[in-house]
Amino acid sequence: MSDSSRPRLIPMTPLQQLRAPRTARRLLHLVGGIALLGSGVGLFVQAGLGVSPWDVLHQGLSNRLGLSFGTVIVLVGLVILLLWIPMKQWPGLGTVVNTFAVGPVADLVIRWLPTPDPLAVKIALMAVATVLMALGTALYIGAQYGGGPRDGLMTGLHFKTGLSVRLIRTLMELSALGVGWLLGGVVGVGTAVFALSIGPLTQFFFRWCVVDISRGRR
Repeated sequence: MSDSSRPRLIPMTPLQQLRAPRTARRLLHLVGGIALLGSGVGLFVQAGLGVSPWDVLHQGLSNRLGLSFGTVIVLVGLVILLLWIPMKQWPGLGTVVNTFAVGPVADLVIRWLPTPDPLAVKIALMAVATVLMALGTALYIGAQYGGGPRDGLMTGLHFKTGLSVRLIRTLMELSALGVGWLLGGVVGVGTAVFALSIGPLTQFFFRWCVVDISRGRR
């Protein structure tokens, strides 16, 4: 299948998202994607080689506030959703599920999976985690129920300021990384691996994960 004939993401209001066809498959993508994304976040933390820029922030806040890593993910997501209000961004079902589910799933993985000692196992765990996060992201966004808090903030700032999505995303990631590092979050080789690989991997999985809602099939 050529890129031009593949299913594409369609801009929709939250109500249009709920009314769109293929509900069962879209919900399966949403739930499965969030489960994989949260699991990947937890695995990446337990690999012990550094975390993604946003998770550096989550980790730093977790250390300072004495809250679990997953709880901080939820709280930061809620704060970011407040920033949607002046930009007139509306959360969809995917936004809500992402906000409240990724953190608890990550906490479960962190709680039950010990950090491995051999470096080779850490590297393998980091690689698996990166793939799971990319696949999970492609699945839940491909369900066409809306993106997570950080994605919505990025697009909202893009429309408000006219700056490129690439520039805004870069500034957001660097800001989260810098603040998180100052708060004691762990920056390591895993941070660089995530930054360089998550975009291409997510784009790779998108070709199979976007649900086609243009033909009205359920």
